Amino acid sequence: MTLLAEYYVPGLHIEDRSAKVPLDWAGHEPGRGFDGESISLFYRVVTAPEHVHDDLPLLVFLQGGPGGAGPRLLNPSSDGWIAEAVKHFRVVLPDQRGTGRSSRVDSHAMARLAAGGARAQADYLKRFLADSIVRDFEHLRRTEFGGSPWVTLGQSYGGFLTLTYLSLFPEGVAASFTCGGIPHVPANATEVYEHTFPRMARKTAQFYERYGVDADRVAAVADQLPTVAEIAEAGGIGGDSGSLPEGTPLLPNGDPLTVERLQCLGSDFGMKPSFERVHWIFDDAFVDGDGSVSAGAALSDEFLAKVMNATSSRPLYWPLQEFIYANGELDEPIRWAAQRVRDTMPRFSTGERPLAFTGEAMFPWMFEQESALRPFKPAMDLLMEDTRFGVIYDADQLARNEVPLQSAVYFDDMYVDSGMQLDTLSRVGNSHYWVTNEFEHDGLHGDLVFRHLYDEALNRGDLESLF
Repeated sequence: MTLLAEYYVPGLHIEDRSAKVPLDWAGHEPGRGFDGESISLFYRVVTAPEHVHDDLPLLVFLQGGPGGAGPRLLNPSSDGWIAEAVKHFRVVLPDQRGTGRSSRVDSHAMARLAAGGARAQADYLKRFLADSIVRDFEHLRRTEFGGSPWVTLGQSYGGFLTLTYLSLFPEGVAASFTCGGIPHVPANATEVYEHTFPRMARKTAQFYERYGVDADRVAAVADQLPTVAEIAEAGGIGGDSGSLPEGTPLLPNGDPLTVERLQCLGSDFGMKPSFERVHWIFDDAFVDGDGSVSAGAALSDEFLAKVMNATSSRPLYWPLQEFIYANGELDEPIRWAAQRVRDTMPRFSTGERPLAFTGEAMFPWMFEQESALRPFKPAMDLLMEDTRFGVIYDADQLARNEVPLQSAVYFDDMYVDSGMQLDTLSRVGNSHYWVTNEFEHDGLHGDLVFRHLYDEALNRGDLESLF
């Protein structure tokens, strides 16, 4: 264990720590020594100041994503669940491998790997999925925290990691909480998007119902943007702005703004207050006069910057997005599941008005036209045809699970379909759920959801072994 720094932020004591884990877990067992290439796993241990010297049980946070680093806290209420958690636990906040300060994977890493070819890049990316992430955490538990079982709290993709943990190392977990993150088992990317694209359409309709003025504003912007197909026809792929259709607006980083990228502003529609955030982005769209809708009016620099920031993502988020549904040997390749489902739904056509927004879905054009993602394209082309991945779920083990699992299922969740969550939970032993429509997908970040789950588990006796 390497202690890198120790300090306070208002209301919290924090230790920055780092450990080494194998890049490739094949042939290695968590908790034991290993050879071969290693990577750094960074994590923070967060405690309430009054509990710094107390022997509290451990809670490890399984961050959403994929490709998500642990939260950077400003105070106990800056991420709502923390204030309640530090009353009862010493909280461990890992940066999942490849994110934050854990041997980060981004365009620079892909560029360095390019010398080994696309296959080397693709195989490298496979080592940053749930089977490796969970082995990292189990190694940490066994080597750095004395081996006692800990409590897990999974947000969104962290719920996927929870079921992987309960499948592979149930002995390491005393109890689990998940929020908006129970995957469908068996996993199938196409099935996921067949459920979530209709939800995206409903969210779009709700947005225009609330902000009807934006239907014309969005259309006026979209009408002066090229489509992905038009850029491809002009030969403007790979950052060659000289071959773009005349008048193509460029984002501050040089990426072309297409209708499809504009539609990606809906990625946040499953959170609160996302409708308001998108509404105010379009409020600043036009330069002329008082900024009212005007056909062909120049787009403001401020608008272009806001669109760039709102549609850019963490480096591993889009590259790994569809492979979180890959469990072991696949019957068929994933082959851009979201794009295939989208192609069957005319409502998401670039020519439809009012323009529909897309949610948490990645598309092939991203790896051609977005500068931060271009270095991933050779690997993505191979991964989309692969059928062999690590095993992340064991349905038989989940059926006989004895670890108490308490889940918050958000009825209107745009990203993780509530019906599919409940179907999975019906086949997981010792699982309990709370279905609510009071919150969106990010409900954990308020101050009510974790407290509710904790009280339910405490009152049922699920945490008796910890206190």
